[in-house]
Amino acid sequence: MIVRRKTTGLRAAWLFALICLCFGLNGCFADDEAMILPTDAAPLIIASSKGDVALSIEIADDSSEQQRGLMHRGRLADGSGMLFVLKETREAQFWMRNTPLPLDLVFVKDDGTIVTIKRGEPLSDAIISSDADVRFVLEIAAGEAQRLGLAPGDKLRHPVVSAIADKKPDGIQ
Repeated sequence: MIVRRKTTGLRAAWLFALICLCFGLNGCFADDEAMILPTDAAPLIIASSKGDVALSIEIADDSSEQQRGLMHRGRLADGSGMLFVLKETREAQFWMRNTPLPLDLVFVKDDGTIVTIKRGEPLSDAIISSDADVRFVLEIAAGEAQRLGLAPGDKLRHPVVSAIADKKPDGIQ
């Protein structure tokens, strides 16, 4: 009698390793890894009740970057965040799926004015809505908005914000 050992698991492991070598490890694990965008050269300035605040930001301005956002991040450096630049002014809805960091979501109109600030619950599918039409969403570490004195009515200044605010036709609010 000939006994054959099952080698399916070993073959699958070798095939997986070969695919990773051919396409790079990021291709094998991209859905579970944090996306880290380059820090923009210009700081984001927020005119708050405590004075001007400067933040280093990553800019998520295309749909694939916006879908990933800060997912899978273990930490966010002090004084940093991610600015989502929406394609159009609209009500924005976010969730925190696959995002272990507690975050403040700062919803901002197309002229740079903060509309509302909400807290995101880590790893939650609960919808976090802007409750108003916005063009930008700034994600920062939870508690940073309060610590920095941010409030509705404060203004963001950055070349990306200015470029969109300047494109508005005269007389449109």
